[in-house]
Amino acid sequence: MENRSLQAVPQELLRGLEASRQSTASSTGQAACPIARIRQSLNSANLRPTRQRMLLGWLLFAKGHRHLSAEELFEEARAARAFLSLATVYNTLNQFSEAGLLRKVTNVGGRAVFDTNPNFHHHFLCQHDGSVIDIPPSAIGLGAIPEPPPGYRIVDVEVVVRLRKKGQSL
Repeated sequence: MENRSLQAVPQELLRGLEASRQSTASSTGQAACPIARIRQSLNSANLRPTRQRMLLGWLLFAKGHRHLSAEELFEEARAARAFLSLATVYNTLNQFSEAGLLRKVTNVGGRAVFDTNPNFHHHFLCQHDGSVIDIPPSAIGLGAIPEPPPGYRIVDVEVVVRLRKKGQSL
């Protein structure tokens, strides 16, 4: 039985999903088609490539590295005529983040922002609009990192530099 929430998804994506099931990897081990690469990433992260995950993965990663909230991805899914719940989008983003496919950057005004570049780097956070801009790791020199409190270990260090436009008041 076809999932009603995905019946209106562009046929191109659905054909790509089906073709990716039969796709073979190139000699480098990297899948040739973008849909197959998403499937391969999900499988490598031990996430079952459901239609919802495949669709959201396609929407997330087809545009290269970027920063977006669950609400923004939800709107992109609606524009693609995929009627998923906002809870499904949040759950999927959190699963992708826990699996290392995304990075949860920060909460901006009560909403989480996700980065499709999971590699180590820092961020500018623009306070006027909540946008996030990458800072290469080499642009920031970190001195000594403090010892964590007893019973804790450091899992990540990320610098978030908050920006305000010149002339803008507090």
